[in-house]
Amino acid sequence: MGGTGCAVPLTVEYRSARSTNGPVVHEPSPASTSWRVALPHSTAAVPVARALVRTALAEREHTADSDTAELLTAELVANAVEHTSGSTPIELVVRLLPTGFQVEVHDADPAPPGDLTRPVLTEPDPWQEHGRGLLLIRTLSSSCGHRPTDSGKAVWFRLPGQRRPA
Repeated sequence: MGGTGCAVPLTVEYRSARSTNGPVVHEPSPASTSWRVALPHSTAAVPVARALVRTALAEREHTADSDTAELLTAELVANAVEHTSGSTPIELVVRLLPTGFQVEVHDADPAPPGDLTRPVLTEPDPWQEHGRGLLLIRTLSSSCGHRPTDSGKAVWFRLPGQRRPA
C-alpha cells in the first residue's frame, strides 16, 4: 500500500484511566454500554470504524452479527466522508442495547441522507460503483434512520442481538 506517510489525525474520547497498554479509546463502566469516537474526515476512517465495531462486539461478547455490523458501519462512514465537505471530524457512536446493537455516524451536514428511509422505486444500476450503500443499510438492518443534531445530523442503524449471559 503506497502513500505519502502522512499521519491521520484521530481524536478519541478518554473515559478510563485504567490501561496497561497505552490510552484506552473508551472503556464503558459496567452501567454504560456505548462508545463515542471522533474519526478523521477521510477514507482512512472506514477501516478504523470497522475495527472499533468489531472490537466492541467481541469485547462485550455481544451476539449481533459482526460482519453485517462492520459492513453497514463502513457504508455509513464512507457516505459521511463522501457526501459532506470540510475537515470536521466524523463521530462514531456504538451502543450495545439489551435487544440489539446500534451504530450512529454524526457529520456536520444537516441534509438528510438520500433515500435511507423511503422505498426506492428503481434498482441501482449494477454497473455503477455507487448507489447501493443505503440499500444495504435498509435491507440488512432491523431498523435505520437519521435525526438532526446540534452540529449536523446522525445517521443510524440497528441490528438484533443481545448480550450473552455471563
